Amino acid sequence: MKVDILAVGVHPDDVELGCGGALIASVKEGKKVAVVDLTKGELGSRGTPETRKAEAEAASRILGLSARENLGMADGFFQINQENTLKVITAIRKYQPEVLICNAPHDRHPDHGRSSQLVKEAAFLSGLIRIETSLEGQPQAAWRPKHLYHYIQDDYIEPDFIFDITDTFEQRQESILSYTTQFNVVAGDGVQTYISKPQFMQGVEARARLFGKRIGAEFGEGYIKTRALGISSFDRFIL
Repeated sequence: MKVDILAVGVHPDDVELGCGGALIASVKEGKKVAVVDLTKGELGSRGTPETRKAEAEAASRILGLSARENLGMADGFFQINQENTLKVITAIRKYQPEVLICNAPHDRHPDHGRSSQLVKEAAFLSGLIRIETSLEGQPQAAWRPKHLYHYIQDDYIEPDFIFDITDTFEQRQESILSYTTQFNVVAGDGVQTYISKPQFMQGVEARARLFGKRIGAEFGEGYIKTRALGISSFDRFIL
């Protein structure tokens, strides 16, 4: 079950919007990538848990994921408590990622920041051997990811680094638009929401262009780090 990268989103479509380009690029490099969604997005004004599940499956194929699962926490009402922390720890120990990516530290949707804190705490606690978890009746070994990053969502946050997604941007957009109940909805087709209007996807592209411009690329994704980044060569950061 081990993967190289585990991306966590509180709602289905979070990872596609936040780090889809980097995930696709990583898969193309031969890395194994898994996604964990904390909730089914059941409070969304459009769609149902069933349609969101089908859309997430379609998006997963486009991303090239090795695995995806949903932890079934309560959309809008999940708390940072022992039960939910252990669910995330179990997932981290199951996939044993070297890199863990999760929601923005703060954002327009309150679930995003709360999810970010939950995953950050679970990532640390997952490395403690005295916290016992099991999967399918078997005890799990302690595991702490080497790297934890946060993708940037609706609120603008100054990124610590930017991932060049020029080569994967169109595929990333395709994965986002797999959520047909959520994005680019025709006016009059049910209730319109903040994210269903065409302007939202225009903003998603504009953000990617802005971040890309910052690094001399066409498109980019911004990320927040949790600790200092170490390098062994200046060339690794020169485009």
